[in-house]
Amino acid sequence: MAPATRSKPSTPAPEITIEEPTASASTSYSPSPLGAGNVKQRPRDGSRSREDEVWDPKYAVDLAVDENVFLFVPNLIGYTRVITAAAALFFMPYHPKACFVLYSVSCLLDAVDGQAARALGQTSKFGAVLDMVTDRCTTACLLCFLASVYPAYSLVFMGLITLDFSSHYIHMYSSLATGSSSHKTVTQDVSRILWYYYNDSRTLFVFCFANELFFVCLYLNYYWTSPVFSSIPIPTSLLTSDLAIAHPKLIGGLVQAVKNVTWPQVVALLTFPICAGKQIINGVQFWKASKILVGVDLAERQAAREAKALNTRGR
Repeated sequence: MAPATRSKPSTPAPEITIEEPTASASTSYSPSPLGAGNVKQRPRDGSRSREDEVWDPKYAVDLAVDENVFLFVPNLIGYTRVITAAAALFFMPYHPKACFVLYSVSCLLDAVDGQAARALGQTSKFGAVLDMVTDRCTTACLLCFLASVYPAYSLVFMGLITLDFSSHYIHMYSSLATGSSSHKTVTQDVSRILWYYYNDSRTLFVFCFANELFFVCLYLNYYWTSPVFSSIPIPTSLLTSDLAIAHPKLIGGLVQAVKNVTWPQVVALLTFPICAGKQIINGVQFWKASKILVGVDLAERQAAREAKALNTRGR
C-alpha cells in the first residue's frame, strides 16, 4: 500500500489588473462617421494634463461637415440681418426712409432668431456670436454716422461705442473663462441687474429695441423737419394766463418749441430714459466681468503657489 502523502495546499492565482490605456495628449481620434453616435473631443497637443481635453481646431473643422450649422434657420436669419443692416448703412447718407426701414427690419429680426433657435433646437455658439457681432457692428456704424452729423457730440458717441464694445467683449471673455455655456447665463449672486436683464426676454427686448430706436431717431432728426403739432391751435387761455403775462419769453419759447417739434424728437424723448438705462447696464456688465476675471486670476495664482509648494516639499 502506497504511503499516504499530504497534498500541498493550492495557491490561489494572483489577480492581474489590466489597466485600460488612457489617451495621451498626443493621441489623435478620427472623426466619427455620420450616425456613429456621440463624438468625443479630440485632445490637442500641448494640453495641460492628460485629462484636460480641448477642442482641436482642425478636428472641429472636420466635424462641420457632419451637420451644417451654417444653414441652421436662426443662422440664416442672422445672415438676413447682416444683409439688411449693410443695405441700411449703404442708404444712410442719402436715403433716410430706406435706411430706417432696413435698419428696423434688421433690429426686429434680432428678436426672431433667438426664438427660432429655441423652438427648433438649433442653438449654437456660432449663432450666438454672429448675433452679438452683428449687434455691435451695426450700432457702432450708426453711432459713427451720428458723430459725423453731430460733431459737437462726437466724443459722446465715441464713448458709447467704446462702452458697448468693451463691456460685451469682457463679459464674453469672462463667460468663457468660467466655463459658462452662454454669455447670457448670469446668476443672481453675480449681479441681480444682469440676471434680470438677460433672463427675462421681454426686458432684454425692450432695452435693446428702445436703445436702437433712440439712436435711429437721432439719425432721422437730422433729416426730418416736418413739425408734428404745427396745425394744432394754441389755447388762448394759455397765452393770456398770468404765467404767460409774467414770463412771456418763457411761455413763448415753450409754445414755439412744441409747435416745431418733430416726431423723431418726440420718440427720442420717450426712449432716452431706456437708452440711458442700457448704458448703465453696460457699465455694470463691464465691472462685474472685470471682477470675475480678477477672481479667476487670483484663483490660478493661488493654485500655482500651492503646486509649487508641493513640488518643493517632494524634493
